[in-house]
Amino acid sequence: MAIVALTFIAPVVAGFALDFGPPEFAALALLGILMVATLGTGSALKSVVAAALGLLLASIGQDPIDGTGRLNFGSDQLFDGIPFVIVAMGLFGVGEILYNLESVRNKRAELPAVGRVYPRKKDLRESSGAMGRGSVVGFVLGVLPGGGAVMSSMVSYAVEKRVSRKPKLFGRGAVQGVAGPETASNAAASSSMIPLLSLGIPANASMAVIFGALLLQGITPGPLLVEDRPDLFWGVVNSMYLGNILLVLMCLPLIGVFVRIVRIPVAVLGPVALIITLVGVYTVRMSVFDMFLMIGLGVIGYLMKKTGFEPAPLVLAFILGGILESAFRRSMLLFDGQVTGFFGQPIAATLLIATALLIGFTVLKAMRSKRVDRTGAQRTEDDTTVV
Repeated sequence: MAIVALTFIAPVVAGFALDFGPPEFAALALLGILMVATLGTGSALKSVVAAALGLLLASIGQDPIDGTGRLNFGSDQLFDGIPFVIVAMGLFGVGEILYNLESVRNKRAELPAVGRVYPRKKDLRESSGAMGRGSVVGFVLGVLPGGGAVMSSMVSYAVEKRVSRKPKLFGRGAVQGVAGPETASNAAASSSMIPLLSLGIPANASMAVIFGALLLQGITPGPLLVEDRPDLFWGVVNSMYLGNILLVLMCLPLIGVFVRIVRIPVAVLGPVALIITLVGVYTVRMSVFDMFLMIGLGVIGYLMKKTGFEPAPLVLAFILGGILESAFRRSMLLFDGQVTGFFGQPIAATLLIATALLIGFTVLKAMRSKRVDRTGAQRTEDDTTVV
């Protein structure tokens, strides 16, 4: 579904890509950050707090305009900011490992039995809605700067847990918790090509690598790529159709091998995963400081999970925070410090209106939830009085 949408939407986006400037990117990044208020499975307030922490981490490093250092506490290691890999692996990797190790500290974990590995018709029927929603979530977040496969899978899991009638089954074998995130991951991998090929903007780290590879070949991704190099543009799109077919042909016979990983005890798999994570972070900048920084962020991720905060809004805000600040400050220079200048740009104004509608929807939803809780508490009190 995402590849079909990419085929028709990417040329259209390239048509008005030249109209995107700092105001449009600032409004787009703001919309993406505020989306965290509706993506979490917990309260909107906790999601916003996590996003605020992500913005704080994104402000560490150099000022995007004058290049001065800030919030680096005199450390040369933090002068260039915190790499995304450290934040993602710390919160999602180390934090999850610590949380899982705690669960088996005082009890012997039972190894799950490996039975049927191929989905049944009942599984496909129950996961059809999750696959549809995952396609939409993955496609939208893949287009947004900072989206990508990892973030889309996290958001899709949160969405499925929220819409499910039995959210307690998630983490215990709910097929929707697998189908939705995996669909979103595949969709985001395809749709992230839209900003790269049409706007010349890599939406995530993987697209940044492809962006650099194209530049080394003398090819500049952007609005003119569709017209100047249609063979390359459509060749990439067609390769995705072929890639999905090959992916299915290679993965299906190996499902029985992959699923055996769940039989490895957490007490064994956790330390091994932690070592691999530490080695992976060290190879980014060959810095021991990055390893300790990742462990610190992992402790934060562990505490967030223990207290009901989700790391996904933090990571999304961390990625989009730099884009938002840089684009907003450049917009202020263009508008001579007048914020009203955003409403003079049609695309930016439309995105700001969508942001306002999102805020209004979140506030109304919170008020309705509070009203329902108050009504339930009043009924309980009345029943107690009668008894």
